[in-house]
Amino acid sequence: MAKAMASLGMSWIVLFLALAMTQADPGAKQVKCQDKDYPLCYHVKLYCPATCLRTCKVDCASCLPVCTSGDDTGDDTPPTPRGDNSGDTGDDTPPPPPVTHRSPPPPSTPVLVPPPPSSSPHTATPPPPTPPLPTTVSSPPPPSTTTPPPPPPPSSEVSGAKIVRCKNRNYPQCYVLEQSCPSACASTCEVDCVTCKPVCSCNYPGAVCQDPRFIGGDGITFYFHGKKNRDFCLVSDSNLHINARFIGRRNANVRRDFTWVQSLGILFGSHNLFLGALKTSAWDDAADRLSLYLDGAPIALPQREGASWHSKTTPRISFTRYRDTNAIEIEVEKNFKIKAMVVPITRKDSLIHNYGITDEDCFAHLDLSFKFYALSGDVSGVLGQTYARNYVSRAKMGVAMPVLGGEREFASSGLFTADCAASRFVGQLAPWNSTESFEYADLECAGGVEDRGVVCKR
Repeated sequence: MAKAMASLGMSWIVLFLALAMTQADPGAKQVKCQDKDYPLCYHVKLYCPATCLRTCKVDCASCLPVCTSGDDTGDDTPPTPRGDNSGDTGDDTPPPPPVTHRSPPPPSTPVLVPPPPSSSPHTATPPPPTPPLPTTVSSPPPPSTTTPPPPPPPSSEVSGAKIVRCKNRNYPQCYVLEQSCPSACASTCEVDCVTCKPVCSCNYPGAVCQDPRFIGGDGITFYFHGKKNRDFCLVSDSNLHINARFIGRRNANVRRDFTWVQSLGILFGSHNLFLGALKTSAWDDAADRLSLYLDGAPIALPQREGASWHSKTTPRISFTRYRDTNAIEIEVEKNFKIKAMVVPITRKDSLIHNYGITDEDCFAHLDLSFKFYALSGDVSGVLGQTYARNYVSRAKMGVAMPVLGGEREFASSGLFTADCAASRFVGQLAPWNSTESFEYADLECAGGVEDRGVVCKR
């Protein structure tokens, strides 16, 4: 049934794109999907968007034209893995010169022990009595090549960038190849298996990261600061309600709190789920600071990538670590999926933004990415409203930090209470779900974590 719905959804998208071709810019380049593995998209005529009239290609998986750089050839084939199957780590440093060893003794004197590198082969005296050395001995290599210095560490180690891999077996040319996170998000990235490139996790619709920066279902980036030590409704729909607790600091030179999302309280059906970051002074990547509870019972997972737990109830609820520590994927069947990572405020971040973080508390918080499977057109909440039918953003565009207000509208009295003014929660699905079979997080987005905005295209 799911495959049929997915096929039907793709057919509608292709039909929509075909109708949209008539409105393409006259100067737009016509492009086609050349991959026969995507029959619904194969040879469908598409036109480059207005932002890149002559430089785009077709992403056959989504059947959408996407902008490329000017020198892009349009080839969607992932990069060929290197001969050692280690994947492209982004390090262009040539390998160190091979170590040149001194020539071993001639075969006629097998018991002869070669001298240590620091001594001269002409004056070495073997321990046991042996026949005299031959008069002709191979010349030792030049001193400059005796012991080369150790090779420099990979660039990812120097920069502290995380190593990430594609984990989707449907992309064999990219599967498990090692990639280094970009400098803009050195510790919070993932691999886009389609392009086989690392991308910043906070650059897709449904992301809630940093102080907190949101990317709505419409692809528009905005900020919602709220207030420290208060709870706010992020999403409220008939069968899903998500509250977030904000932590923060007040800076004397700023008229607002610096805030971050410390935990989530999630209601769906008759269940409640808690996801939080534990208070931490000195940050250590190897120490797990995740806190997980389902219906009041703790969820304990081994600290290894891939460790998982599944409920025996309906709907099926799963928890899976996608790194050894501090990273979890939570999915409720046919309802939602959340990827969460616990991250600290670093000294660098504190200096750049004047957060004033001390050694007593690094303000460990959650960077989040949401996907929704069954939202209604009446969904609300700071993030949820951006998925609603006929939503128009209230954030002021064209400024450095477009801020969305509504603290009174979205404030909740507690983490597990659905009493905000915008609440829609009743504990069961609405008769009609307008966003079913469409994942907004599959939009094509560009922009770095340090950028002031992100541009998304379907």
